[in-house]
Amino acid sequence: MHQRQVLLIEDEPHIAEAIRFILSRAGWGVSVLADGAQALGQIIAQAPDAVILDLMLPGRSGLEILADMRADPTLAALPVLMLSARGQDRDREAAERAGATAFLAKPFANSDVLAGLEAITGGAQGTPV
Repeated sequence: MHQRQVLLIEDEPHIAEAIRFILSRAGWGVSVLADGAQALGQIIAQAPDAVILDLMLPGRSGLEILADMRADPTLAALPVLMLSARGQDRDREAAERAGATAFLAKPFANSDVLAGLEAITGGAQGTPV
C-alpha cells in the first residue's frame, strides 16, 4: 500500500519534531520545512497527500501560502490543516476564508494533529498506532 505523505511547514523545531514523530508512528511519511518562502515550491515538488501549515512562518505567512495554493488549480483541492499559536477567532476565520480545510490552535495534543489530519484526508489507513 502507498504510504501517505504529508508536508509539515512549521518553524518551531520542538513542535515540528513532536508532530513528525506521532505522524510517522501512525504510518505517514513526513517531510518538514521551516521556511515559508520555500513552501509553495516544496508543495509542488513533493505533491503530498496533505499539508500541515503554521500560520506564522519566516519568509511568508501561512495565509499567503494557502492563498497561493487555492489560486493554483493543481493545488486547490489539497487538504490543509492550519496551525496557529494564536487561537483567536479572527485567526480561525482568516484561515477559513483563505481556504484551510481544518484549523488547530496551539497548544494542542499530538493526537489532535493526527485526528485532524486523518479527518481531512479521509480516515486512517489501517496502520497500528
